[in-house]
Amino acid sequence: MRILISADAEVPVPPRLYGGIERIIDLLIREFRAAGHDVALVANAESQANPSRLFSWPDSTSVGTRAAMRNSAALRKATRSFEPDLIHSFSRLMWLLPLAADRTPRIMSYQREPTGRTIRASRSLHRGRLHFSGCSEYICRNGRQRGGGDWTAVPNGVSPSAYTFRPAVPADAPLVFLSRIEPIKGCHSAIEIAKRSGRRLIIAGNHAGEGDLGVYWRERILPHLGRDGIEYVGPVDDVRKNELLGSAAAMVVPVEWNEPFGIVFAESLACGTPVISAPRGALPEIVEHGKHGFLVESIEDGVKAVEELASIDRRACRDRFEREFSSPVIASKYLSLYRRIIDGHRPRGSH
Repeated sequence: MRILISADAEVPVPPRLYGGIERIIDLLIREFRAAGHDVALVANAESQANPSRLFSWPDSTSVGTRAAMRNSAALRKATRSFEPDLIHSFSRLMWLLPLAADRTPRIMSYQREPTGRTIRASRSLHRGRLHFSGCSEYICRNGRQRGGGDWTAVPNGVSPSAYTFRPAVPADAPLVFLSRIEPIKGCHSAIEIAKRSGRRLIIAGNHAGEGDLGVYWRERILPHLGRDGIEYVGPVDDVRKNELLGSAAAMVVPVEWNEPFGIVFAESLACGTPVISAPRGALPEIVEHGKHGFLVESIEDGVKAVEELASIDRRACRDRFEREFSSPVIASKYLSLYRRIIDGHRPRGSH
């Protein structure tokens, strides 16, 4: 197959620091090319990925009318030059507009809840040639209900070689919170669960210095650091992330919003580390309660989950990752989706 993938314009593929979907796109390119497919990428000009062909966005922003017009034209030009069998957009739905009359089938992938009005309008403009995917069934269900259309759930994933499976950790292993430090990620609840459980907690991730999120950091997180076994280590790179997750008794990220997916949950399972979170958004699709961790709805439930961590088989966590969220599995799911869509758009009697 000849596959054209587009990424958002702001972050290179792969990202230098943070950039979850850009990391996944890089993995997909590697997997697709290893399987013998030609892959073109339209991305930030500083991208270091290794597709068959690399096209750069003229504007390194997704904001504003000028950027939308220039980047839309660039995507159309790349399509005409590469002549793909299928276009897979991880960028902006609007940038597909100049391709509305093009016969090439296309997929728009969502990492956030879609807006029904734009889905309905785009389906009409693209006349059946636009399909949708989401990083979870939760996202796809919202898309179908709000805008209709053909939706397929393909979860995010990571490379199995990037995370080391740890079959056991010491009895006094710490809990770990690894995410952005903001209310919807539940860092304050993770602190309270750790304190009531008498367990150490290592907090890793970015925090804001200004605005409401800065107030959250200063008033609800900072006063606890350096006391009662609560430690903050700042943002971490992939190597340190592997070490932190692998050495943890559990990753505790009790989200307070409908999480679309959350790559860090798959990363934790890859290390064999159970997850303690909440039954919101896509979490029930990632963690089977009582088998790969616990989905809790209160601090008290979180404390009980910590007490029951010995009942979780870390091998079962790694098996869950390898079966559902490893990059070869994710790539295979996308390739199956591509074939189905391409076959569905072939004229009758063609081969």
